[in-house]
Amino acid sequence: MQLVACEPSTLSDTPGEELVSHRAAELDHANRTNYSSEEESPAEGEEDNGSNDEATAQTVNGARPSSLSIPSSSDCALWTSQANGQVKLRMGETGISAETPLTVHQMFSTTVENFGDYMALSWKDGEQQKSLTYTQYYQSCRTAAKSFLKLGLERYRGVGILGFNSVEWFIADIGAILAGGFAVGIYTTNSSEACQYVAENCKANIIVVENQKQMQKIIQVEDKLPHLKAIIQYKQELKEKRPNLYSWAEFMELGRNEPDAPLDSVISSQKPNQCCTLIYTSGTTGMPKGVMLSHDNLTWTALSTSRHVLLSSASQAQEVVVSYLPLSHIAAQMVDIWVTMKVGGVTHFAQPDALKGSLVNTMKEVRPTAFMGVPRVWEKMQEKMKSIGAKSSTVRRKVALWAKDVGLQTNLSKLNQNGVSAPPPFSYHIAKKLVFKKVRKALGLQRCTKCFTGAAPITKDTLEFFLSLNIPLYELFGMSESSGPHTVSVPEAFRLTSVGKPIAGCRTKLSSPDEEGNGEICLWGRHVFMGYLNMDANTKEALDSEGWLRSGDLGKHDANDFLYITGRIKELIITAGGENIPPVPIEDAVKEELPFISNAMLIGDKRKFLAMLLTIKCQVNAESGAPEDELTPEVVELFRRLGSTSRKVSELTGGKDRALHTAIQEGINRVNKRATSNAQRIQKWLILDKDFSISGGELGPTMKLKRPVVAKMYKEQIDTFYKDVPTPTTPDIPLPLK
Repeated sequence: MQLVACEPSTLSDTPGEELVSHRAAELDHANRTNYSSEEESPAEGEEDNGSNDEATAQTVNGARPSSLSIPSSSDCALWTSQANGQVKLRMGETGISAETPLTVHQMFSTTVENFGDYMALSWKDGEQQKSLTYTQYYQSCRTAAKSFLKLGLERYRGVGILGFNSVEWFIADIGAILAGGFAVGIYTTNSSEACQYVAENCKANIIVVENQKQMQKIIQVEDKLPHLKAIIQYKQELKEKRPNLYSWAEFMELGRNEPDAPLDSVISSQKPNQCCTLIYTSGTTGMPKGVMLSHDNLTWTALSTSRHVLLSSASQAQEVVVSYLPLSHIAAQMVDIWVTMKVGGVTHFAQPDALKGSLVNTMKEVRPTAFMGVPRVWEKMQEKMKSIGAKSSTVRRKVALWAKDVGLQTNLSKLNQNGVSAPPPFSYHIAKKLVFKKVRKALGLQRCTKCFTGAAPITKDTLEFFLSLNIPLYELFGMSESSGPHTVSVPEAFRLTSVGKPIAGCRTKLSSPDEEGNGEICLWGRHVFMGYLNMDANTKEALDSEGWLRSGDLGKHDANDFLYITGRIKELIITAGGENIPPVPIEDAVKEELPFISNAMLIGDKRKFLAMLLTIKCQVNAESGAPEDELTPEVVELFRRLGSTSRKVSELTGGKDRALHTAIQEGINRVNKRATSNAQRIQKWLILDKDFSISGGELGPTMKLKRPVVAKMYKEQIDTFYKDVPTPTTPDIPLPLK
């Protein structure tokens, strides 16, 4: 694999050193994964961190350079932790990995040139539907960039964005990049102190907030942010008028009549191998780290992903997505902003209460062609449908069960045919007409051919539930450090519970695999990040000596090269007896056996045996998102069949409900029977008095379990598991339950 120079816009004079651009229309489908197996080790030492502000040969109007030079010496390395650093790009010699690197501006202006009059963004203002075309979108981003420059945004300094998804969020993000700063999303759930950490770490000159609530977080720590020059609020009226506080209208007015030349000069000096965006990790394993993503990370990943999942160009059929997941997360940014921009698609903004119930209404109005949901979103849909089904007439329930059985068997059969197509049975067509089409319409998915899930593990039960309704969920795997996606399942390459195969131009290797083929998943490609801002040691830890990105996840390949995630290294439980146990498969097995369980967390690191914390599915407060005491209707119905009359979580804790207690123990016994060793059997368990939630701190913004946080919160209960008890010797005689 050839590594590209730090001056990607300079033409090469040496024969054989020119990399010709491969445009999408010229690439043969067979070349989608064509790359050289050769690789070059990174240069020794730190990269050149000299000034990067000199103008390049790239033009402001988005014209692409026709070739790239190969360096005669190692001017820069594969990684940097410096804000103004440059890196070598992991270029290939042929195929998509040899595509000419682009800046964000070049990609955006090309889209405007091709699809300027097409709708780009759409949102509801009260009852009124509003939209921007790509030309209007681009001009708004330029105006915002000029406003940022007028407010004193310095090169390589942050613009923090703290708020729910909106047109202003997108414009602030891209405007910051065009102005030479870093776009920095901040989670809306962050405390004032967490916001301060991010703003201080990226030396934010400007912070854009959604409303008064978010404004107050910044004002509380304003005196501790020496680089901060202005705060902009894009929703609601400003409650305070003072210098350096701006409404969105005031902010945009600042740059409206500013000359273009200063901005064009900044844009023309930008290079694809420089940082333009910082994605801050959730901080579940230590302090948040600023993941530095280059222009090329964003633009190339958008290109490769759009081809891999076969998105349509707007000139053929415009793709439609709904923006609702936190934009401070790379998954949402890549889908909602960059991939959609690459193909000229349209992004519709959901309401701020999307995850509290309004998402389905937006989906039914918008009817997306592609939809990305974190596992908890799909699980909530599953629970809602089951709840509605439980209230249906006997005939309707029987028809639905019959159709789901037909759907699951037909789709599983299709998966097992390994590409050999066979006509579905006649019953499938009847089921499709009677049930599947109606379910899709009820969910707003009647046009959606690409339903994705990622960012956290999803259970086989949920995958099979949607597959039975003829809605295959295509799993993807990636991380902030890989600009989002690395592997993605697609219709022509799909296996249940697999995260698919690498997107075009990327490679996977499994480091130090065990006898079962499980090894650490390592990633290679132009999507691999530049480094962690100001964190040399952490960056070196994330990349091996050859420049492969260590994911920290364990995985294995099947005979057809499909990747399966089998655990996470930092989540591995190492018992007192020295046995390594990945918790997720055991937790998933418990949830599969006991469908009323919402969250299960395995305990046992450095302990004599395994135990488990359990939460029960309950109602959620529509305003705060906090779990309530009332059980969901579906759970109440399940309990009734088990002989339990409980309707509240508080009626279950402490072993008060013996019928449920027995049902849980029997389910865990069934899981234990499948354990590969005695050490992997659950010996004790406890129902907690409330479910996990984002607001409670147990879950991250994408609903991922924060194990260290939960372990700290429930330390007393966990310690009780192991007080004055002998080491279990026979799994058939479980220890007494606390």
